[in-house]
Amino acid sequence: MILKKIVKFIALESYHCNYLVVFGFFFLWISNASAQVISGMVVDAEDNSALPGATVRISQDGTVTNELGYFRLSVKSLPSTIIVSYVGYESWNQFITSGIDSIFLDIRLGRSIHLLEVTTVTASKYGKPLGESTVSLEVLPNRLVEGVNATSLDESLDKIPGVQIIGGQANIRGGAGFSYGAGSRVMLLVDDLPILSADAGFPHWDDLPVENIQQVEILKGASSALYGSSALNGIINVRTAYPTSEPQTKIATFYTVILPPKDQDKQWWSNAPGTFGVQASHTQNFSKFDLVLGGYYLNRKLAYQDGDLRYGRINFNTLYRINDRLSIGINGNFNQGKGMNFFYWENEKSGAYRGAMGTDNASDRFRYNLDPSIKWFLKNGIRHKLVGRFYAIDNKVSNNRSNKTKSQYSEYQFSKDWEKAGMNLSMGAVYNYAKVNAELYGDTTFTSNSFAIYAQWEKKFLNKLTISLGSRLEQYKLNSPQNVHGRAIDPALNQELKPVFRVGLNYQIGAYSFLRGSWGQGFRFPTIAEKFIQTSLGPTQISPNIDLISETGWSSEIGWKQGVKLVDWQGFFDVSAFWSEYADMMEFLFVSLNDGFQSTNVGGTRIAGFELSLTGQSKFRTVPVSLLMGYTFLDPVFQDFTMEDELRSTADYNILKYRSKHHMKLDLQVDFKRLDLGISAQYVSKVEAIDAIFELVIPGLQSFRMNHQNGYTLLDFRANYHFQDWTLSFLVKNLLNQEYAVRPGLLEDPINLTTKISWNF
Repeated sequence: MILKKIVKFIALESYHCNYLVVFGFFFLWISNASAQVISGMVVDAEDNSALPGATVRISQDGTVTNELGYFRLSVKSLPSTIIVSYVGYESWNQFITSGIDSIFLDIRLGRSIHLLEVTTVTASKYGKPLGESTVSLEVLPNRLVEGVNATSLDESLDKIPGVQIIGGQANIRGGAGFSYGAGSRVMLLVDDLPILSADAGFPHWDDLPVENIQQVEILKGASSALYGSSALNGIINVRTAYPTSEPQTKIATFYTVILPPKDQDKQWWSNAPGTFGVQASHTQNFSKFDLVLGGYYLNRKLAYQDGDLRYGRINFNTLYRINDRLSIGINGNFNQGKGMNFFYWENEKSGAYRGAMGTDNASDRFRYNLDPSIKWFLKNGIRHKLVGRFYAIDNKVSNNRSNKTKSQYSEYQFSKDWEKAGMNLSMGAVYNYAKVNAELYGDTTFTSNSFAIYAQWEKKFLNKLTISLGSRLEQYKLNSPQNVHGRAIDPALNQELKPVFRVGLNYQIGAYSFLRGSWGQGFRFPTIAEKFIQTSLGPTQISPNIDLISETGWSSEIGWKQGVKLVDWQGFFDVSAFWSEYADMMEFLFVSLNDGFQSTNVGGTRIAGFELSLTGQSKFRTVPVSLLMGYTFLDPVFQDFTMEDELRSTADYNILKYRSKHHMKLDLQVDFKRLDLGISAQYVSKVEAIDAIFELVIPGLQSFRMNHQNGYTLLDFRANYHFQDWTLSFLVKNLLNQEYAVRPGLLEDPINLTTKISWNF
């Protein structure tokens, strides 16, 4: 009860910005006005990205940079030399004289080795080098998001080995199939805060500010110990950029045209569908105040007849440093748009790009989030952080599918570094509240709340072995009417208390060579959509399952990451083997003609496999070259394969539905002074099995699958020419004009061309 009261108090306070400001100014006494003040920013010399956790020392005084690379020291013993150091970077020093009240330093550290020292926060909730992670962690750099002209982030995530987007849901190493828009097993974060929809656990990719991304971190494997439900299969954490010492403004506009498909009998248009977009961002530091502004507008005509999407997005990030230890801020994002799409095609021939009758969705929606925060850094390595997110969604959807949700997330984090001992302790408390009203779920109101406490301890022994231990205790409760869809609700099925644990090891066996191993438990509560949805898509019924229970599981991994630095080549090779098991896994199954599809606990599953990747940067006769490539093999099966499982599947052997066994990916970019040339390729083997009923319901699906037994190969090309202040880009997607479908009954775009002009000031 005490825990609930404390965390609920944090939650209530964190959503009122006035309280945050009052709380922040309460700590103004921390600053020491009588001493000389030395402050500054510590950034990467190559790309200006912030370096959090860099050590700053002068005489007997010292501090570390915060998450934005900023530091501030009050010192009395001058003159002296200031020394700045960071793992994987060359040290920096400068002699400082007395007699000046305040000094601001713009410190740029050069890298000693590139990719293994990229700072990541997702695996441990504090900054640490990529090479020392105890789990598989990939980093998608900003250049790849911008370079492929991603209108939403999911278009870039397909470049990462082991990651696939199916029906809008992220799938990491086969941990999820096609979930019909509900119940993600991958937690989506923006700046460490969850942003999945409260009712369905669905990621709205076009809420993510592609115009202002620093990097994206993808953690593979169960992460419920730190991040709770929905992190059963992994994490995607979008880290937005903050200002450096110089103001920067970016503006870009583009137009994409869809060319005829390979089979021109499928072409319904005389005027080619196209997409127009414009984006802008501005970042600036005003002494103690940081400001980021962004905007995005998109008007897309889909390859599907009558399909379109139009939306506009405005976002901002602010941060005010009250003193060298205390900062407060608020971020926000507003997105309004309309669209029309379809669940599956009319038929696989002339109607392949037309929607089947009754499967259309016309939507008019408005979404926004506000994120207040307080961060307090102490000299003894202690960090306090109080963060929150208010996320609201109002979807007006045709055919009685509207829904409205409001969610409130609050988290208090405590972190303590013992630098000399090589040890860190991170712990925190979380409160999450949601309110949902939707025609989809019986046209009634649901509320839910969850409370959690978590802790993770990391220690480095002999400067070689890192051990990580984590645990979480979470209580979840769903409040619903006593009767939904004519059925009485058992309250015992709508509340749970779950403990989970994880352990990870990382051993440095040589120069830039790391062995790692991890084991972690995960869990996922059923979403409101999975338990209570009732609707239809054409002849396909979707019915509720009020008795649905949580799925639990664990994932394990062993891996080796080897850094390479030969002449001009810098990068790393990574190989890993993984094994995951789930109990009571939830999947939508066809249960009967009357009930159609229903989210069901299908029993135990096992997903095993291995993954190889190579990432690097080099120079060929002074020409920079960047490479990202990987291969993933999956073996996803039921632990107890039954005749009933076989009858529901198009495969007569034991394999989970909507998985491909083989994934190969490559991205290569070569920079010739002003001209950048890039090529992306990926091969995905056939989807081994789908729901058998779909081949009966969706016209032509069976023959389409018979004619596409070899999977698909995609090839994209890009070229960027840099003038003094602006860049002209030309991109070709699906260069081979492949006819392919990621999920049943929906063809992806044929070959399309994009022209883009961007300005940097």
